[in-house]
Amino acid sequence: MILCDVGPRDGLQNEPDVLAPTVRAELVNRLAAAGLQRIEVASFVRDDRVPQMAGAEEVVAGIEPREGVEYSGLVLNEQGHERLKATALGRLNVTLAATESFSQRNANASVAESAARVERILAAADRPASVTISVAFGCPFEGPVEPGAVLALAERFRSADEVVLADTIGVATPRQVGVLTKQVAALGGTVGGHFHNTRNTGYANAVAALEAGATVLDASVGGLGGCPFAPKATGNIATEDLGYLLEGDGVKTGVDLDALVAVSTWLVQILGRELPGQVYRAG
Repeated sequence: MILCDVGPRDGLQNEPDVLAPTVRAELVNRLAAAGLQRIEVASFVRDDRVPQMAGAEEVVAGIEPREGVEYSGLVLNEQGHERLKATALGRLNVTLAATESFSQRNANASVAESAARVERILAAADRPASVTISVAFGCPFEGPVEPGAVLALAERFRSADEVVLADTIGVATPRQVGVLTKQVAALGGTVGGHFHNTRNTGYANAVAALEAGATVLDASVGGLGGCPFAPKATGNIATEDLGYLLEGDGVKTGVDLDALVAVSTWLVQILGRELPGQVYRAG
């Protein structure tokens, strides 16, 4: 099972403060030292759209690579992909939305246009690629999402190394997650889950995904996160909280929980506020 920390990207993109690339690179290095197998370090998007992700190339340049750690970056379109290809990142994560309304707000394109973009990017990819389907369970503008539509997208991108189902606004429940994850896993290939804890179901959903065949789970150190294009969306499930849960149930993550707690404590000092995660406070 791979535990992927998306804090440097999804965690920080919704923060009111813009952290310098050097600070974001230090966060990546601290997470790597804590034993994370994969870290999503940045998104290659327009600075005026997501200023918190400005200077993605500088973040990558500040990484001190560790053996056994896979560093990934997120893109929405070909322009972002070209920027990522010029870096040393080991994995590409290309994302698209499952609904028209969210797709227009997040990518300025329809679902059909975004899907065509994803296919072109996958065809041109020169490194392992993940496809993340956002708002896979519910959309802030259109409500519940038809599972068949998500399954059709997942089947369309079977050429990717993995497909990640993202509950971007935290509306899913374990049964829904289990059913859809099992269906996507049946298509073949690696399946991942990305869960926000907006309605306090994120951790139960992560366990349901794991039991249904997911082998990659995203989480964000300290529970940082949200989505600038999803009103009222709150943070991802906290990496240390999920790690505590999984390790307690005998699922090996390779993460040093004490070191991860120290990263959250450091982030509290950087951001000047408490984080949503529980384990870093409880010990």
